[in-house]
Amino acid sequence: MPRTVAIVEDDLSYLENLSEALTQQGYFVRTYSDKNEALEGFNRSLPDLAILDIMLKDESEGGFELCKVLRQMSPNLPIIFLTARDRDVDRISGLRLDAWDYITKPASLQYLMVRVSSLFRIASTTQENAGDATRLILGNLELDQNSMSVRWQGEPLHLTLTEFWLVEALARNPGHVKTYEVLIQTTRQHFVERNTINGYVRRIRKKFKEIDPSFSMIQTVFGVGYRWHH
Repeated sequence: MPRTVAIVEDDLSYLENLSEALTQQGYFVRTYSDKNEALEGFNRSLPDLAILDIMLKDESEGGFELCKVLRQMSPNLPIIFLTARDRDVDRISGLRLDAWDYITKPASLQYLMVRVSSLFRIASTTQENAGDATRLILGNLELDQNSMSVRWQGEPLHLTLTEFWLVEALARNPGHVKTYEVLIQTTRQHFVERNTINGYVRRIRKKFKEIDPSFSMIQTVFGVGYRWHH
């Protein structure tokens, strides 16, 4: 059965070209030209991957709002922002909403097809790995990959999808250093730098410390990366 890709784009000419290219690659494509139309479609049936513009008609943040809704509906749905907005603040906002990629226009259709295929491979690998070891208990840490949830000392942490992936990568290999390069790949995102990883880790530590002020399990290996203390 072909995978379904949803495109939310208010430029109808661009929407048609992208839809045609994806259809030629064997995907089933659903198209929407505004936020409300997309919400109605997502409520009926979720796609396997979503491509969102940010500015949708008269809604300058329409794509961001859609991303938030999609994340509530599915914590591991691959989402790509495809937009003309190339400011760092927009890119950071998109990635903090746990989009898997942020691509600025103009982008070649060939490149987009490669990125869609790549994200589907990552999603498949994630699902396969989830079947191998869905639950991890390590000291005070409980991690469940099926529900994408983390508990510390029995209390739930409200982590984003990217934060969950980073905690999981560290905790499944306690004592082993995860380099910046490995952690960048773990985010499944494009255009991620060391400072981005440092920002994620700061927010993760803060959430743990809200439960346990003495939390110190995530150790910095200066200039290299991070490790979970064993």
